[in-house]
Amino acid sequence: MNSPASDPKSVTGKPLVIDEKVDVLVIGGGAAGLAAAIGAAARGFGVLLVDENPVSIKTMGDDVPLHFGQGMAANARNRNAMMEAFVASEPRIEEAFEAGIDVRLGTACWGLYANGSALGWMPGLVAGLADEERSVLVEAKHVILACGRRDMGLGFPGWEKPGVMGATAALALATRYGALGPRRIVVLGSSTEALTTALALRETGVAIAAIVEQAPEAIGDADLLKRLRDGGTEILTGHVVREAAGRDAVEAALVATLDDNSLPTSDERNIACDGIVLAVGATPVIDLIDAAGCKVAFQPGRGGYAPVLDASQRTSIPNIHAVGDCAGIWAAKTRDRAVAEAEAARAVAALGTPATEDRREQPPEPDYDISAYRLAWVRASVVEARAEFHVCQCEEVTAREILEVRPPRYLDWQNERRNDRSLSALLGEGPPNPDQVKRLTRAGMGPCQGRRCREQVAALLALGAAQPLSAIPLAGYRAPARPMPLSMTEHVPEAPEQAEHWDTWFGMHAQWVPFWDVPERYTVATNDATGPVASE
Repeated sequence: MNSPASDPKSVTGKPLVIDEKVDVLVIGGGAAGLAAAIGAAARGFGVLLVDENPVSIKTMGDDVPLHFGQGMAANARNRNAMMEAFVASEPRIEEAFEAGIDVRLGTACWGLYANGSALGWMPGLVAGLADEERSVLVEAKHVILACGRRDMGLGFPGWEKPGVMGATAALALATRYGALGPRRIVVLGSSTEALTTALALRETGVAIAAIVEQAPEAIGDADLLKRLRDGGTEILTGHVVREAAGRDAVEAALVATLDDNSLPTSDERNIACDGIVLAVGATPVIDLIDAAGCKVAFQPGRGGYAPVLDASQRTSIPNIHAVGDCAGIWAAKTRDRAVAEAEAARAVAALGTPATEDRREQPPEPDYDISAYRLAWVRASVVEARAEFHVCQCEEVTAREILEVRPPRYLDWQNERRNDRSLSALLGEGPPNPDQVKRLTRAGMGPCQGRRCREQVAALLALGAAQPLSAIPLAGYRAPARPMPLSMTEHVPEAPEQAEHWDTWFGMHAQWVPFWDVPERYTVATNDATGPVASE
């Protein structure tokens, strides 16, 4: 039986213009990424290593890839100085150059594509890379992802003010670039990761005014907590930030005690500071992992949603490995880079070998329930906030609008006067899906691509549906995983066969009329979109 003829308008079977080919592509130049690149080069592979850092001041201003919160000092504007500081902060970068590795800094990976049910025509693993000048497509035999971590956002009135920032961003600015603006900060969260960050910031000369923790007791390492306390840091358990006070930037943190029901009381005080660092939860950066179609799952021992890997750090897609913090975050890995480097060594040793079904050794379970812990923070800080504020800063969506699934304000929607505005009544039974809420409210649809709000939205939905975080589906990622100018698309050429029917792909009729066919009197209502189009 002959197979049906392929659709000439489909992209299937059309050649993809590949700019470069490489044996191993490593995405991320931290401890794990550099160890993987150097190890692969030692085995004779041709290696390309890319890292988006140092990102431009404009990109930092959009809170990409981390929540910088406008906490950059003036020297962050000096691109050359930032590049020099980045290289100097990691000695193995020089080692990578000496090993013959093609190292490209300031180059982001905006997309990773693999053969699958919807992309069976791909030539193999293809990555889209972009620097400040151009975008290229690179085909790789193997990809090792070492994309790192970012921090869970946590809102409260005033959290949009300059100086409210994620712990990972603050640590990078302070220790890697010497470009952290705030000099006296309040840290939210008391996990081992939070305490480690606070001590590292203190060593750079930043004063840690207080550690604020909503739980009755600190949850992190007791020795780290003692070092902070002995250094003059106030430890405030059973507290929450009620407001980031200040006119144009953070000038103080207004904190309040929580009662026995974990509700804020009127017992409030001001703590003078110029920065509030969010360290209530770190999460693996899985943008590319999820968008490529690799299997992910909620894994408390790995910091939340993380890739499902075998003993060789291999994902569910052949020849894609994940190492470092994007493979999972736990206290021992945070404190000792050798843990991430060992993951890189396992991935390199497995390059070109068959997959194994044996799962890797699991990290120890956390000493606390991360689902309950993060939900408690969102309940105390967001749900019980003293005033409404924008959980999604980009699209200006409040917690109430998320929980009541209210359409964007620009639609001038009128309340339909339902008595029951519960999530189950609005979205149906079962765990609410953040992607559905995103489409209905636009929460998470802005330039930061949900980096500040996606975990908060999931937590709000979990609280609204009385579900644990693990029950809330992951809000999907898709390319481009980094904001990029539309003009960058012109750098990705199309083969003539691809462009031949570009205006009629997917069988859609043209929505426009060529200028040479426009009648003297033309309206959209009289447009005939059923006739032949330019490429036919």
